[in-house]
Amino acid sequence: MRLVAGIDSSTQSCKVTVRDLDTGRSVREGSAPHPSQTIVDPKVWWDALLAAVRAAGGLDDVLAVSVSGQQHTPIFLDAQGVPTAPSPLWNDLGSHPHMVALNTELGRDTWIRRTGLPLSLSDTVVKARWLRDEQPDAAARTAAIAVVHDWLTWRLRGHGPGTGDVEALVTDRSEASGTGYWSPETGEYQRDLVVHALGHDVVLPAVLG
Repeated sequence: MRLVAGIDSSTQSCKVTVRDLDTGRSVREGSAPHPSQTIVDPKVWWDALLAAVRAAGGLDDVLAVSVSGQQHTPIFLDAQGVPTAPSPLWNDLGSHPHMVALNTELGRDTWIRRTGLPLSLSDTVVKARWLRDEQPDAAARTAAIAVVHDWLTWRLRGHGPGTGDVEALVTDRSEASGTGYWSPETGEYQRDLVVHALGHDVVLPAVLG
């Protein structure tokens, strides 16, 4: 039997399903809860993933893993891959004034034209402005921004806090499309929008095909 695994790190929990590649039949599953707060230490998502994997019987016999997660929720990392601040979830309402500021400064139509998004408080770029305004020291130390899915993939590939391997972060078009600083028209990051929100440029995950 050839096995594959799916990992979903959602807002409320991390779920792991191991399935028969040829039939799609579920072989085993596991899950672990996430905290109810909307601003959390990213470590809780990694710990929950490990717990869910253990509950699902491990991944040693799995051929491939697919990860999905909270699309917009950012992880702010320093140059060594250590989180610089707790992460505001996509549904955290505290970034509403920061969304209003970005829309006012550049114009709502600009965001739509350049990113395909009518900017909302969920989008990653809004959380970057939130960090700049609310925790400027952490913003200044931020050298890379990834969303939860990207960060968990990075960790599963053997990277992590203290490794300094932020250049190894990867993502896909689906995740990039929710950041508010990626263009579906050009397939490239709009780095001036990152700078506008955070105050400086950072490493962003390579968008894979």
